[in-house]
Amino acid sequence: MTPRDASDDSRWSDLDRPPLNAAALRRGLVREGGLWRRVEVVQRTGSTNTDLVDLATAGKAEEGTVLVAEEQTAGRGRLDRNWTAPARSGLFFSVLLNPAEVPVARWGWLPLLTGVAVATGLSRAAGVDMALKWPNDLLVTVGDEERKTGGILAERAGEAGVVIGVGINVTLRADELPVPQAASLALAGAVSTDRDPLLRGMLRSLEEWYGRWRAAVGDPLVSGLQETYAAGCATLGKVVRAELPGDRAITGEAVAVDGDGRLVLATEEGVQEPVGAGDIVHLRPA
Repeated sequence: MTPRDASDDSRWSDLDRPPLNAAALRRGLVREGGLWRRVEVVQRTGSTNTDLVDLATAGKAEEGTVLVAEEQTAGRGRLDRNWTAPARSGLFFSVLLNPAEVPVARWGWLPLLTGVAVATGLSRAAGVDMALKWPNDLLVTVGDEERKTGGILAERAGEAGVVIGVGINVTLRADELPVPQAASLALAGAVSTDRDPLLRGMLRSLEEWYGRWRAAVGDPLVSGLQETYAAGCATLGKVVRAELPGDRAITGEAVAVDGDGRLVLATEEGVQEPVGAGDIVHLRPA
Protein backbone atom coordinates (compact mmCIF):
# COMPACT_ATOMS: atom_id res chain seq x y z
CA MET A 1 0.00 0.00 0.00
CA THR A 2 1.27 3.44 -0.90
CA PRO A 3 1.78 5.70 2.15
CA ARG A 4 -0.48 8.73 2.31
CA ASP A 5 0.82 12.01 3.68
CA ALA A 6 -0.26 12.96 7.20
CA SER A 7 -1.99 16.08 5.91
CA ASP A 8 -5.05 13.94 5.07
CA ASP A 9 -8.22 15.68 6.29
CA SER A 10 -9.40 12.58 8.17
CA ARG A 11 -6.68 13.17 10.76
CA TRP A 12 -9.21 15.25 12.75
CA SER A 13 -11.81 12.48 12.88
CA ASP A 14 -10.96 11.67 16.52
CA LEU A 15 -10.13 14.80 18.49
CA ASP A 16 -9.09 12.69 21.50
CA ARG A 17 -6.28 11.37 19.31
CA PRO A 18 -4.69 14.35 17.59
CA PRO A 19 -2.19 13.84 14.76
CA LEU A 20 1.54 13.98 15.22
CA ASN A 21 3.25 17.27 14.41
CA ALA A 22 5.76 16.20 11.76
CA ALA A 23 7.44 19.62 11.50
CA ALA A 24 7.95 19.84 15.26
CA LEU A 25 9.34 16.30 15.36
CA ARG A 26 11.90 17.18 12.69
CA ARG A 27 12.92 20.33 14.56
CA GLY A 28 13.36 18.35 17.77
CA LEU A 29 15.21 15.37 16.31
CA VAL A 30 17.13 16.26 13.16
CA ARG A 31 20.33 18.16 13.93
CA GLU A 32 23.83 18.51 12.54
CA GLY A 33 26.01 15.62 13.71
CA GLY A 34 23.05 13.69 15.11
CA LEU A 35 21.83 10.22 14.15
CA TRP A 36 18.41 11.19 12.83
CA ARG A 37 18.66 12.59 9.30
CA ARG A 38 15.07 12.41 8.07
CA VAL A 39 11.71 12.04 9.82
CA GLU A 40 8.63 11.28 7.72
CA VAL A 41 5.07 10.92 9.04
CA VAL A 42 2.43 9.28 6.83
CA GLN A 43 -1.28 8.99 7.50
CA ARG A 44 -1.66 5.31 6.68
CA THR A 45 0.38 2.47 5.25
CA GLY A 46 0.55 -1.29 5.34
CA SER A 47 3.80 -1.59 7.29
CA THR A 48 6.47 1.00 8.03
CA ASN A 49 9.04 -1.80 8.12
CA THR A 50 8.12 -3.01 4.65
CA ASP A 51 8.14 0.54 3.28
CA LEU A 52 11.50 1.43 4.80
CA VAL A 53 13.15 -1.85 3.77
CA ASP A 54 11.99 -1.17 0.21
CA LEU A 55 13.31 2.40 0.29
CA ALA A 56 16.64 1.31 1.79
CA THR A 57 17.27 -1.54 -0.63
CA ALA A 58 16.43 0.83 -3.52
CA GLY A 59 19.04 3.30 -2.25
CA LYS A 60 16.38 5.89 -1.36
CA ALA A 61 16.99 5.99 2.40
CA GLU A 62 20.12 6.53 4.48
CA GLU A 63 20.99 5.61 8.03
CA GLY A 64 19.00 7.73 10.43
CA THR A 65 15.79 7.70 8.40
CA VAL A 66 12.64 7.48 10.54
CA LEU A 67 9.27 6.52 9.05
CA VAL A 68 6.19 6.95 11.25
CA ALA A 69 2.62 5.94 10.40
CA GLU A 70 -0.52 7.23 12.09
CA GLU A 71 -2.13 3.93 11.16
CA GLN A 72 -0.80 0.57 9.97
CA THR A 73 -3.11 -1.79 8.12
CA ALA A 74 -0.67 -4.67 7.81
CA GLY A 75 1.73 -4.19 10.70
CA ARG A 76 3.76 -7.25 11.58
CA GLY A 77 5.18 -8.59 14.80
CA ARG A 78 7.52 -11.50 15.32
CA LEU A 79 6.63 -14.82 13.65
CA ASP A 80 4.56 -12.85 11.10
CA ARG A 81 1.84 -12.03 13.62
CA ASN A 82 -0.45 -9.16 12.71
CA TRP A 83 -0.26 -5.88 14.63
CA THR A 84 -3.29 -3.63 14.26
CA ALA A 85 -4.68 -0.69 16.23
CA PRO A 86 -7.03 2.25 15.63
CA ALA A 87 -5.56 5.27 13.86
CA ARG A 88 -3.44 7.54 16.10
CA SER A 89 -3.94 5.24 19.10
CA GLY A 90 -0.29 4.30 19.21
CA LEU A 91 3.19 4.94 17.89
CA PHE A 92 4.17 2.85 14.89
CA PHE A 93 7.57 3.64 13.41
CA SER A 94 10.66 2.17 11.80
CA VAL A 95 14.26 3.36 11.70
CA LEU A 96 17.18 2.50 9.43
CA LEU A 97 20.50 1.74 11.15
CA ASN A 98 23.78 0.69 9.54
CA PRO A 99 26.52 0.19 12.14
CA ALA A 100 29.26 -0.54 9.60
CA GLU A 101 32.04 -0.43 12.22
CA VAL A 102 30.37 -3.16 14.31
CA PRO A 103 31.01 -6.82 13.42
CA VAL A 104 27.87 -8.33 11.87
CA ALA A 105 27.97 -11.09 14.50
CA ARG A 106 27.00 -8.45 17.08
CA TRP A 107 24.11 -6.98 15.09
CA GLY A 108 21.78 -9.41 16.86
CA TRP A 109 21.91 -7.00 19.80
CA LEU A 110 20.12 -4.27 17.84
CA PRO A 111 16.54 -5.32 18.71
CA LEU A 112 17.52 -5.80 22.36
CA LEU A 113 19.25 -2.40 22.34
CA THR A 114 16.08 -0.90 20.89
CA GLY A 115 14.07 -2.51 23.69
CA VAL A 116 16.29 -0.94 26.32
CA ALA A 117 16.13 2.45 24.60
CA VAL A 118 12.36 2.41 24.13
CA ALA A 119 11.71 1.25 27.70
CA THR A 120 14.04 3.93 29.06
CA GLY A 121 12.55 6.67 26.90
CA LEU A 122 8.95 5.75 27.74
CA SER A 123 9.65 5.42 31.45
CA ARG A 124 10.90 8.99 31.45
CA ALA A 125 8.30 10.51 29.12
CA ALA A 126 5.19 8.57 30.17
CA GLY A 127 6.02 7.95 33.81
CA VAL A 128 5.24 4.23 33.47
CA ASP A 129 7.41 1.38 34.70
CA MET A 130 8.42 -0.68 31.67
CA ALA A 131 9.83 -4.20 31.55
CA LEU A 132 11.24 -6.30 28.73
CA LYS A 133 10.16 -9.80 27.80
CA TRP A 134 12.92 -11.56 25.91
CA PRO A 135 13.61 -10.98 23.14
CA ASN A 136 11.59 -7.94 22.09
CA ASP A 137 8.27 -7.41 23.87
CA LEU A 138 7.59 -4.34 26.02
CA LEU A 139 5.53 -4.91 29.15
CA VAL A 140 3.60 -2.67 31.53
CA THR A 141 1.69 -3.55 34.68
CA VAL A 142 -2.09 -3.21 34.71
CA GLY A 143 -3.47 -4.04 38.13
CA ASP A 144 -1.08 -6.74 39.26
CA GLU A 145 -0.62 -8.29 35.84
CA GLU A 146 2.22 -7.78 33.37
CA ARG A 147 0.85 -7.20 29.88
CA LYS A 148 2.33 -6.49 26.47
CA THR A 149 2.05 -2.90 25.28
CA GLY A 150 4.58 -2.98 22.48
CA GLY A 151 6.95 -4.96 20.34
CA ILE A 152 10.04 -4.67 18.17
CA LEU A 153 10.83 -6.26 14.80
CA ALA A 154 14.23 -6.13 13.08
CA GLU A 155 14.74 -6.90 9.38
CA ARG A 156 17.83 -6.79 7.18
CA ALA A 157 17.73 -4.32 4.31
CA GLY A 158 20.59 -5.77 2.27
CA GLU A 159 23.74 -3.67 2.24
CA ALA A 160 21.77 -0.67 3.56
CA GLY A 161 21.70 -2.07 7.09
CA VAL A 162 18.88 -3.05 9.43
CA VAL A 163 15.35 -1.69 9.68
CA ILE A 164 13.94 -1.83 13.19
CA GLY A 165 10.21 -1.39 13.68
CA VAL A 166 8.56 -0.40 16.95
CA GLY A 167 4.87 -0.53 17.79
CA ILE A 168 3.51 0.92 21.04
CA ASN A 169 -0.10 0.97 22.21
CA VAL A 170 -0.60 4.43 23.71
CA THR A 171 -4.28 5.28 24.18
CA LEU A 172 -6.06 2.01 23.41
CA ARG A 173 -9.07 1.46 25.64
CA ALA A 174 -9.86 -1.95 27.11
CA ASP A 175 -12.52 -2.65 24.47
CA GLU A 176 -10.03 -1.87 21.69
CA LEU A 177 -7.31 -4.30 22.75
CA PRO A 178 -6.56 -7.02 20.17
CA VAL A 179 -6.35 -9.65 22.94
CA PRO A 180 -7.14 -9.45 26.69
CA GLN A 181 -3.45 -9.93 27.55
CA ALA A 182 -2.50 -6.71 25.74
CA ALA A 183 -2.33 -3.26 27.30
CA SER A 184 -1.66 0.38 26.55
CA LEU A 185 0.24 3.15 28.28
CA ALA A 186 -3.10 4.77 29.19
CA LEU A 187 -4.37 1.59 30.87
CA ALA A 188 -1.09 1.40 32.80
CA GLY A 189 -1.68 4.88 34.25
CA ALA A 190 0.70 6.95 32.11
CA VAL A 191 1.08 10.54 33.30
CA SER A 192 1.22 11.61 29.64
CA THR A 193 -0.16 10.07 26.45
CA ASP A 194 0.90 12.98 24.21
CA ARG A 195 2.52 11.05 21.39
CA ASP A 196 4.88 13.79 20.19
CA PRO A 197 7.04 13.90 23.36
CA LEU A 198 6.76 10.11 23.73
CA LEU A 199 8.18 9.60 20.25
CA ARG A 200 10.92 12.18 20.77
CA GLY A 201 11.83 10.51 24.07
CA MET A 202 12.14 7.08 22.49
CA LEU A 203 14.19 8.29 19.53
CA ARG A 204 16.55 10.36 21.67
CA SER A 205 17.07 7.38 23.97
CA LEU A 206 17.72 5.15 20.95
CA GLU A 207 20.25 7.64 19.59
CA GLU A 208 22.04 7.65 22.95
CA TRP A 209 22.16 3.87 23.36
CA TYR A 210 23.08 3.26 19.72
CA GLY A 211 25.95 5.73 20.00
CA ARG A 212 27.23 4.09 23.16
CA TRP A 213 27.05 0.61 21.60
CA ARG A 214 28.77 1.75 18.39
CA ALA A 215 31.53 3.44 20.38
CA ALA A 216 32.15 0.08 22.06
CA VAL A 217 32.25 -1.60 18.59
CA GLY A 218 29.11 -3.51 19.55
CA ASP A 219 30.52 -5.00 22.75
CA PRO A 220 27.47 -5.56 24.99
CA LEU A 221 29.55 -5.57 28.18
CA VAL A 222 31.67 -2.48 27.52
CA SER A 223 28.63 -0.49 26.37
CA GLY A 224 26.64 -1.50 29.45
CA LEU A 225 23.90 -2.91 27.23
CA GLN A 226 24.00 -6.51 28.47
CA GLU A 227 23.79 -5.48 32.14
CA THR A 228 21.03 -2.94 31.53
CA TYR A 229 18.98 -5.35 29.46
CA ALA A 230 19.23 -8.03 32.14
CA ALA A 231 18.23 -5.56 34.85
CA GLY A 232 15.03 -4.69 32.99
CA CYS A 233 14.20 -8.16 31.70
CA ALA A 234 11.06 -9.60 33.29
CA THR A 235 11.84 -13.01 31.78
CA LEU A 236 14.89 -13.62 33.97
CA GLY A 237 14.12 -15.53 37.15
CA LYS A 238 10.94 -17.05 35.69
CA VAL A 239 10.24 -20.59 34.61
CA VAL A 240 9.49 -20.35 30.90
CA ARG A 241 8.71 -22.53 27.93
CA ALA A 242 10.70 -21.75 24.81
CA GLU A 243 8.78 -22.79 21.70
CA LEU A 244 11.47 -23.30 19.07
CA PRO A 245 11.47 -23.72 15.31
CA GLY A 246 10.69 -27.28 14.24
CA ASP A 247 7.97 -27.80 16.88
CA ARG A 248 10.55 -28.26 19.62
CA ALA A 249 10.10 -26.83 23.11
CA ILE A 250 12.36 -26.40 26.14
CA THR A 251 11.17 -25.64 29.67
CA GLY A 252 13.47 -24.21 32.30
CA GLU A 253 14.37 -21.26 34.46
CA ALA A 254 15.61 -18.22 32.55
CA VAL A 255 18.91 -17.52 34.29
CA ALA A 256 20.86 -15.15 32.02
CA VAL A 257 21.19 -13.30 28.74
CA ASP A 258 24.55 -14.28 27.29
CA GLY A 259 27.08 -12.25 25.30
CA ASP A 260 25.30 -13.05 22.04
CA GLY A 261 21.94 -11.83 23.36
CA ARG A 262 20.60 -15.38 23.75
CA LEU A 263 18.36 -16.38 26.64
CA VAL A 264 19.96 -19.08 28.80
CA LEU A 265 17.60 -21.67 30.31
CA ALA A 266 18.52 -23.97 33.19
CA THR A 267 16.54 -27.18 32.64
CA GLU A 268 15.50 -29.78 35.20
CA GLU A 269 18.16 -32.05 33.74
CA GLY A 270 20.82 -29.64 34.98
CA VAL A 271 21.70 -28.43 31.49
CA GLN A 272 22.04 -24.77 30.54
CA GLU A 273 20.63 -24.24 27.05
CA PRO A 274 20.99 -20.95 25.16
CA VAL A 275 17.97 -19.98 23.06
CA GLY A 276 18.63 -17.66 20.13
CA ALA A 277 15.19 -17.60 18.55
CA GLY A 278 11.73 -18.73 19.55
CA ASP A 279 8.55 -17.80 21.35
CA ILE A 280 8.87 -17.48 25.12
CA VAL A 281 5.93 -18.23 27.43
CA HIS A 282 6.23 -17.09 31.05
CA LEU A 283 4.96 -19.92 33.25
CA ARG A 284 5.57 -18.94 36.88
CA PRO A 285 8.23 -17.39 39.16
CA ALA A 286 11.10 -19.74 39.91
